[in-house]
Amino acid sequence: MARRTVTSVEIDGRALQLSNLDKVLWPEDGYTKGDLIEYYRAVAGYLLPYLQGRPLTLQRFPDGVQGPSFFEKDAPRATPDWVRTLLVPAEYGRRGEVCFIMCDDEPTLVFVANLASIVLHVWTSREPELDHPDVMLFDLDAGERCSVARLGRVAVCFYEVLDEIGLRPLVKSTGGAGLHVMVPLEPRYSYDTIKAFAELIARRVHVTMPGDTTLQRATAKRPDDLVYLDYVQVGRGKTLVAPYSVRARTAAPVSMPLGWEEVRGMTRRRGKDTQKENARYTMTNVPKLLAQGTGIWSAGAQRPQRLETAFRKAQRAWQETQG
Repeated sequence: MARRTVTSVEIDGRALQLSNLDKVLWPEDGYTKGDLIEYYRAVAGYLLPYLQGRPLTLQRFPDGVQGPSFFEKDAPRATPDWVRTLLVPAEYGRRGEVCFIMCDDEPTLVFVANLASIVLHVWTSREPELDHPDVMLFDLDAGERCSVARLGRVAVCFYEVLDEIGLRPLVKSTGGAGLHVMVPLEPRYSYDTIKAFAELIARRVHVTMPGDTTLQRATAKRPDDLVYLDYVQVGRGKTLVAPYSVRARTAAPVSMPLGWEEVRGMTRRRGKDTQKENARYTMTNVPKLLAQGTGIWSAGAQRPQRLETAFRKAQRAWQETQG
């Protein structure tokens, strides 16, 4: 049995015991748990604003990315008392409460990374408005044979449809094969309202690009060369991969904020592998890119938006299409 090694560190006045920093989590690349912690410390200033106030679900890989993994909502028993937690009623009719970790600071971020929490999933709402999302999410899920150009064209169509009704979306890579289109919101609308609006927009895009997109939810029936427009990831307790989160894939890709010019550039690519396209941003190069100003959404782009006028415009546009 391998000997367990422990390293004591202090971060912002908090004492942490970091274990087995030399444990390899990415066998093909040789990246260790220490590398994961170093990455999250390097990007903490960029990542934490997207984690703060949001219930956090950890995706842990104790035996590395090629081993079994599990999702963990409840804070582990060994969680230090200085880590802030939040009790939230369990979803889907289950009794009891879930004790979520609230990752508000760098010591907490390092604590969860030390648990081999490679992927960080967060709610689309944050306290004190957990019933009112501040993000409307569209998950553009590229099929295995979907080209980079097709994925880019569909994302640009979302931009154009949203822009037409006065909304300014953001976009990021998922770190996998797809893209996330996100609209920052004022936290004043219910999840049901946001879901209805997201469906309206997704159907508008599908009508505009029927040969490139699908709304088929059943994976087995879904054409693998199209982009699935997943608008149902809107609901209390549903999550998205946080910007700058690492993914448990070869080369340790990162879910990276993108500029729309970069996405428009994708429409001219000849590549057939959207996962390889997104893997240009990794745990090893993202800190340097951020230091150079690449992959950072501007404060203006993240301005919370209201939906009343946009909703009326979208309804008219959809009715005209049907008519």
